[in-house]
Amino acid sequence: MNPDLIMPIVTSLGWLVLCCVSLASRRLEWSQMIKMALAWVVIFGFLYLIVEWFMVIRGTASAAF
Repeated sequence: MNPDLIMPIVTSLGWLVLCCVSLASRRLEWSQMIKMALAWVVIFGFLYLIVEWFMVIRGTASAAF
C-alpha cells in the first residue's frame, strides 16, 4: 500500500464510522440498520475502487497490482 493512501483510507473509515453511529442513533430495527450500514460500506468501497482504478491508470498505484 502506498503511504500516501493511508490518510484518505483512515478518514474514509472515520466517515464510515460516523455514518454507522448516525444510523444507530435513529433507533431503527436491526435488519434495517444492517441494510443501511451495508449500503454505506458498498458506497465507500465503490468510491475507493474508483480512486484506486484512476491511480492504476495514472501509474501511481501501490505495488499490490
